[in-house]
Amino acid sequence: MKHTTTPRTRRGRGPAHRIGRTLALVLPVVLVLSGTLAVTRVNWSGGSSNSVLAASSEDVSTRASSRAPQDVLRDRLLLELQERNPGVALTHLQQAVNGRPSLARHCASIARALGRAAVRVYGPTRAQSYARPVCDTSFASGVATQQG
Repeated sequence: MKHTTTPRTRRGRGPAHRIGRTLALVLPVVLVLSGTLAVTRVNWSGGSSNSVLAASSEDVSTRASSRAPQDVLRDRLLLELQERNPGVALTHLQQAVNGRPSLARHCASIARALGRAAVRVYGPTRAQSYARPVCDTSFASGVATQQG
């Protein structure tokens, strides 16, 4: 049996190679983004409202336990402030503190953070209109410090 010794010219890589390469680059990004979106849809407050639990319960409990409850609450309320309004976020802050008294010592700092964020989102005058006596006057204090 004779083997040819003439070199064969290699044509360009075919469409299957290009598609596979594109998927190898795009698929991890899509998976990370969809996982991030799934985690943001989880009801972190522990209430019985309708929440979409898209991540596995083991992954969620591992991530939630690695962050302090007040940090999780603050982040959730800041997101709620942007999506709805500061009044709703302050109401939910008061409910969270009433339901979990251990959060009371963090209430003032969370309310100040909400006040600062409200000024960034709504402006100082409109943000001040949402002030109420949740955690004393911490929300109003956050609004005032952000103005100056």
